[in-house]
Amino acid sequence: MAVARPTGSASGALCWQLLLTLAILTFACDACKTVTLHVPSKLDAVKYIGRVNLKECFKSANLIHSSDPDFQILEDGSVYTTNAILLSSAKRSFTVLLSNTDTQEEKKILVLLEQQTKVLRKRRSQEKVLIRAKRRWAPIPCSVSENSLGPFPLFLQQIQSDTAQNYTIYYSISGPGVDKEPLNLFYVERDTGNLFCTRPVDREKYPSFELVAFATTKDGYTPEFPLPLLIRIEDENDNFPIFTETTYIFNVSENCRVGTTVGQVCATDKDEPDTLHTRLMYSIIEQLPASRTLFFMQPATGVITTTSSQLDREVTDKYQLKIKVQDMDGQYFGLQTTATCIINIGDVNDNLPTFNRLSYETSVEENIIDVEILRVAVTDKDLINTANWRANYTILKGNENGNFKIVTDPKTNEGVLYVVKPLNYEEKQEMTLQISVVNEAPNFASSRSTMSMATVTVNVQNQDEGPECRPAVQIVRIKENAPGSTKGIGYKAHDPETNSSSGIRYKKLSDPEGWVSVDENSGSITILRSLDREARTIRNGIYNITILASDKGKRTCTGTLGIILEDVNDNGPFIPQKTVIICKTVMSSAEIVAVDPDEPIHGPPFDFSLEGVSDSEVLRMWRLTKINDTAARLSYLNDLQFGEYTVPVRVADRLGQSLVTQLKVILCDCVTQSDCDIRSSVIPRRLILGKWAILAIVLGIALLFCVLFTLVCGATGAAKKPKVFPDDLAQQNLIVSNTEAPGDDKVYSTNGFTTYTMGGSTQGICSTLGSGVKNGGQETIEMVKGGQTVEPCQEAGHHHTLGLCKGGGQHTLDSCRGGQVEADNCRYAYSDWYTYTQPRLGEESIRGHTLIKN
Repeated sequence: MAVARPTGSASGALCWQLLLTLAILTFACDACKTVTLHVPSKLDAVKYIGRVNLKECFKSANLIHSSDPDFQILEDGSVYTTNAILLSSAKRSFTVLLSNTDTQEEKKILVLLEQQTKVLRKRRSQEKVLIRAKRRWAPIPCSVSENSLGPFPLFLQQIQSDTAQNYTIYYSISGPGVDKEPLNLFYVERDTGNLFCTRPVDREKYPSFELVAFATTKDGYTPEFPLPLLIRIEDENDNFPIFTETTYIFNVSENCRVGTTVGQVCATDKDEPDTLHTRLMYSIIEQLPASRTLFFMQPATGVITTTSSQLDREVTDKYQLKIKVQDMDGQYFGLQTTATCIINIGDVNDNLPTFNRLSYETSVEENIIDVEILRVAVTDKDLINTANWRANYTILKGNENGNFKIVTDPKTNEGVLYVVKPLNYEEKQEMTLQISVVNEAPNFASSRSTMSMATVTVNVQNQDEGPECRPAVQIVRIKENAPGSTKGIGYKAHDPETNSSSGIRYKKLSDPEGWVSVDENSGSITILRSLDREARTIRNGIYNITILASDKGKRTCTGTLGIILEDVNDNGPFIPQKTVIICKTVMSSAEIVAVDPDEPIHGPPFDFSLEGVSDSEVLRMWRLTKINDTAARLSYLNDLQFGEYTVPVRVADRLGQSLVTQLKVILCDCVTQSDCDIRSSVIPRRLILGKWAILAIVLGIALLFCVLFTLVCGATGAAKKPKVFPDDLAQQNLIVSNTEAPGDDKVYSTNGFTTYTMGGSTQGICSTLGSGVKNGGQETIEMVKGGQTVEPCQEAGHHHTLGLCKGGGQHTLDSCRGGQVEADNCRYAYSDWYTYTQPRLGEESIRGHTLIKN
């Protein structure tokens, strides 16, 4: 740092000019390295921020210069701010350039400096001041003992600037302790630079003060940079170490191993860290109860461990320690504090539950259950109401039949013995039980016995218990259909006291079919009416009767008498399905199945046959074919018409017992049987007519007679006056003829018409006749005009033909040949005829009629 001159001094001005020139013409020094300083983002002006080591640079450098104008570095390496600055989060760096004397230009400058220096030396010879004299304006270490006793103000040190040799210098300071809290703690004499402290300081509150000293001239000129002063407060052992808690509570299990950690205590000291003032030592002062030493505290860490494995909760369940902590590494003059430590001894299951007695005796009446008969007590020293104390009882021997159980009373820890299954005095009068007890938790001392046992003697007391119905179900065998008054062995009860049945009375409680009576004294049964094995109350061939047995003391018991009905062949096989539907368009037969209520020995194989074999009609229409032992196939013959038929079928079992079933067989124009049900109108049904239906039939008949009367009158008029027939339906000749295939005369129904066929044809009432012939099941309806007949197709099978013709044989219709038909011809199908006549005919059958119009 340059030395300032007095104002107006020529030598001072020249020196300042030379130094400024040197600062501008500096060069980098290769011996210096990069140094990083960490500073806050906001810095005040003339703020000391750090120091760097420039010894290596000084070996070859003469001048120091910073590349950043906001920072200044002194010869000793101290770095200061020149202005108040605000740094960003990014790093900021500057370069210190040190100059040496390697170049010619530097040599010239040094020569110039030497000349100027000589001039200065001459001018300052009287003052004996050298340009490079040792500086006095530099930080001097300073400290103050806390809680100092004075006298105050207390002199700390003197700050002085070398420029005081040339100027009148005034000194001042600022910072915490001066113009900031704590105020007025330090001050400096303006003229001398003597620094004083005004009162005692607490290091724990203010460990140090960073002050800044200033040197100024009278006119306010500052020849020196601000000087940072660090005043350190020297610690005094004035704070006691303090435990973090006044009372520590730890838990450790009994019988634990030596060296088991119990817990750790901790203390703090506000004095200066890493000094004897804060080096603490822990110890145990006292143990209560005062038995042998059981615990040890590590001096440096405060960890408490056990020194014995003989901790016994049942003897002492809690210990109290008085502990101490002392600073100055435990030396006698150190400050100390005490606290309390409570150590609870945790329980382990190291004590077995033991019975208070080794044997017990009790009594109980026979035939009672769910009753308490005995309580047994145990002793356990472990902690009450824990798993180490609660007992579990077990019956080891004597309870093979499950008559007893033993449970624990949770409140008293006693074992409670119950009877859960009735005892029988007649079987056993005394029972001996062996019971044991253990804890819920496993025992700690596994090497020792872990079970205590006791013996319980139970005396069974006799009780008049009445008759016994044993076994509860008794079986007798009787053939079904046995005649009335048949006697059989009945139900027998006995008295357990005497093991006999004398003196016991019997009564029937339940007899679903009322088939038997029970003798009051002996319990035997008498058949009242024939037994039927196939009755609905029979289950698996057994008929059950409930019997009540009672003794003289009115004590009772109930039993069941099962009558096994031995089967006889008294039922013929039958067909359950009474109605059979045959969809004629897709099937020609139906399968029928028979069943037999009797046992299999009286059942299949079945023999199927048509009833009334002498009736040629049944044989001509139906045929039975056996499929297996229980089923047959029913087929129709001769292309039967749609309708309902009754077919009697006889089914006989293997022993010849048979039964006839009247089957209702329906031939239906359908694909599925359900479809036939929907189209049930095609199947003739027996109708029950109401009054309105009868009225409709009567009106229909009246209308029909009116039509016939009109037709007859018209025919009579036409006979009197011949003329050409008009071309309409009323002019046509209609002959209806129904003729059976060769056979007996009979009556049958077709679409509501009943036709009687006598011989081969039916004669009309007029002279001009058209014959209707039925050949091979064929029905023919002929329409005749002028003696010309339209012949029907002569095809086999049953069909209906309606022929309509016009004009003296000139136009004929041949449906078989498929010839051309004139446009004026009229052809009506049978369905058209049916639609026209059916509403008029109603439900009434007409026996063979011929309608002819001339």
